[in-house]
This record gives sequence, C-alpha cells and structure tokens, in this order.
Amino acid sequence: MSGDTSTDASGPAVICQRLAKTYRAALSRGGVTALRGLDLAVPSGQTFGLLGPNGAGKTTLVKLLLGIAFATSGTASVLGRPAGDVRSRERIGYLPESHRYPPHLTGEQVLHHFGRLSGLRRPGRTRRVDQLLRRVNLGEWRSVRVHKYSKRMLQRLGMAQAILNEPDLLILDEPTDGVDPIGRREIRDLLLEQKARGATIFLNSHLLSEVERICDRVAILKEGALLREGGVADLTRPRSAWQVETRAGRPDAVAGAVARVPGARAVDGRVEIEGDVPAVNSLIDALRGQEVEITAVLPRRDSLEDVFVKVLGEGETP
Repeated sequence: MSGDTSTDASGPAVICQRLAKTYRAALSRGGVTALRGLDLAVPSGQTFGLLGPNGAGKTTLVKLLLGIAFATSGTASVLGRPAGDVRSRERIGYLPESHRYPPHLTGEQVLHHFGRLSGLRRPGRTRRVDQLLRRVNLGEWRSVRVHKYSKRMLQRLGMAQAILNEPDLLILDEPTDGVDPIGRREIRDLLLEQKARGATIFLNSHLLSEVERICDRVAILKEGALLREGGVADLTRPRSAWQVETRAGRPDAVAGAVARVPGARAVDGRVEIEGDVPAVNSLIDALRGQEVEITAVLPRRDSLEDVFVKVLGEGETP
C-alpha cells in the first residue's frame, strides 16, 4: 500500500458533522431523507456500535464513510482524511451484511484475491492467508470451493477477508447475522483480538446482547436522526432498584417479608424493590425477620435492549 499509513491514536477515527443524505428517485419531485444533521465522533481504538431499526440510515452512513455514496450536505472524515479518500480506505477493513464470493473460488483463492486488491505482495500475502485460515478454523477447507461452505463458515471467511490487511478501522455490517451461538463467540473473540492490537471497530448489529458484550460506545438512530449516543456502561447504569436473591426454608416466609415492605415484590423466586439504600435495607431486615437466607443483593441495570426500546419508543433526544 502507498501513502501515509500512520494513525493518530489521540483523535477520533470517524467524525461526522451535520451529515445528511437525501435520495431522489428518477422522474420524482420528492425524495427520501436517509440521514439528517448527524453529528457523531467515534474514538480511536474503541469498539463502536451503530443501532437502529430497519430504515434508520445505518447502511447509508457506512456507504458515506466508505465513499460508496455521497452526502447532500455536511462533512465526514475517516482516519483523519475526508470520507472516501483513497489513502484512508487503504487502512479500512470492510465486511458487508450480505457478502458474496464467486462460488467457483476456494477459500484460499478468495483471500488471495482480496489480498492482491489490498496491495499485499507475495510471499507476505501467502503467510498472512495461511495464518488467517488457521485462525478462523478453515485450514482444512482452504481448497474447497466456497459454494460448499455453510453460513457460519462464510462469516468466518468474511472476517478473515476483512482483517487481511490488518486495518486501522474495521467496519462490519451485521457480522453475526444468522450465525449460531458458537459462531458468534468465534467472531466476538476475533473482534476482541483486533481491538487489543489497537484497531477501531465500527459495527452495525441487531443482536443487542452481542453489542452490549463487546462495544465501548453506541449510537441509536431512528429515521436518519441521532437519538442517543454514549458509553454502554453509562447507558445501562444501575437504576434506583435492587434485586435480592434468597433461599427460604418456609414457602410463605418471603411473601410474609414482602408484605411488610412498601414497593417490594416477589418475581420468579427473587425479590425486587424500587428505592434507595434505606429501602433495600428495610427489605433485608424484613427477610431476616422471617428467617430467609439472603444469597445476593444486586443493583438492577437496564439492558442495552431496554435502553434501545425506550429511546425508540419515546423518541428521546440527547
């Protein structure tokens, strides 16, 4: 690859300022606004999740960042250069949602093809292809044509293709779509390895449990507008609610304690209460008064799915 390949680790990997995109159909006076006034910064070295329902503008944003589509207003920069700049694209790894490879090629041939497109030369490319085929557990399938690959195998091959050139920025569109739990764990481990070497990861996914596991920050889009952006830990911070795990000798012991504490309720073998620390202490005293053994006291957190549904349903803004 040619050009300046240095990374400014101190600055954001992606910056969008008032970015908007309107699609206009031929022979039509109207149009569809896919993005509207989007302001967004993706910190270098972090894993960033882009969330939103179908039609929110997620894929359009990815196309703008890659230079596949062009904004109607606003600006975007990727790795310190204008979006679509050839020198920044040389440092990007990309896996689209519904990737397809020529069915007559073997897995090894697919990676060599993309390696040549990335400017990797032999014998370094050969070593890299061999390394990645082993890493994604396709070593024994390297000479098999990809039309015989399962969905899970194609996703693993796609991940190998996306990280072939050891990119500074990895853009993934639904990388775990249609993959079983074992396959999702394999992809998750690969992403964690890429983050550990310093890559920035930008991904779209509908699997919010996976996003919550691996992302540092997320943004939620709806109808082209940014509704919420922030750290996963901040968005799912503990509420003023508690969950008390118990082990009782008498079936009516927990019910007797719950009846004495306002706001407490028994749910699926545990006790929950809304309120502050004195409220949970009152519940603990009542449970002990009924000789109920307490095994754990945990603050309740909203899951990322809870936050996602709430933000979309209420149309909250930052």
